[in-house]
Amino acid sequence: MTPVPNPPAPSVLFVCVHNAGRSQMAAAFLARLGGDRVEVRSAGSAPADAVNPAVVAAMAEVGVDIAAESPKALTTEAVRTSDVVVTMGCGDACPYFPGKRYLDWTLDDPAGRDVEAVRPVRDAIERRVRGLLAELGVEARA
Repeated sequence: MTPVPNPPAPSVLFVCVHNAGRSQMAAAFLARLGGDRVEVRSAGSAPADAVNPAVVAAMAEVGVDIAAESPKALTTEAVRTSDVVVTMGCGDACPYFPGKRYLDWTLDDPAGRDVEAVRPVRDAIERRVRGLLAELGVEARA
């Protein structure tokens, strides 16, 4: 018998305006929980200069290090090559391609907030990422 090849890993793109908070947290959680069974990208329609320090600190509290990450610009190619595009407040700035799955997660923007205010956003993102993994048929790592 010929072995059946594994299907390609689903590709997910997280988009927010500055790619400095919500999309960075979502991408980090998906990468950690999905491992090599998902392809993860994040980008911003108007990227900031750096990831929000309160976001970095809030993620560090749960053992996820995003200190070396940097905001990236949203490109048409990133959208085109993704199976799922999750927007987080970027409005109409995200290109639309038929056949892609688009989700819009309404979450508070952590910009200008302290770590205490970022924690509930972080936790909501983790719950949504776990739900997305389940929808994609990918078992979350412990």
